[in-house]
Amino acid sequence: MNKFWLVTLGIIAGIVALSNIGALFALGISAVIVYVGVHYYLRSLSTGARVFWAAVAIIGALSAISNVPALIGLAAFAGLWIIYRKWNGQNVSFDAIKESDPFTNFEYQWNKLTK
Repeated sequence: MNKFWLVTLGIIAGIVALSNIGALFALGISAVIVYVGVHYYLRSLSTGARVFWAAVAIIGALSAISNVPALIGLAAFAGLWIIYRKWNGQNVSFDAIKESDPFTNFEYQWNKLTK
């Protein structure tokens, strides 16, 4: 991709990301509310406490899901990361690392032993 288009997309993604900082902050608060609700739900013993903490977690999840500008901001930050990687000439890959897979290494070692 041309450096011109990388700069253009980077500027656009940067503006979108900066304009959604407040929404990202609200998404972080929603994530904390969900975490607290699930954490205390798992630790509570009474049914009333479980219902209350489940309601807290559900409200936090609904707040996080309905926060569409924050999701757009996250996509803009992901775009900035990809543009940064391409600018520096690094490979942008979303695949998992195959070398650390124990089953792949096992198959390789087994084939080596059975030869």
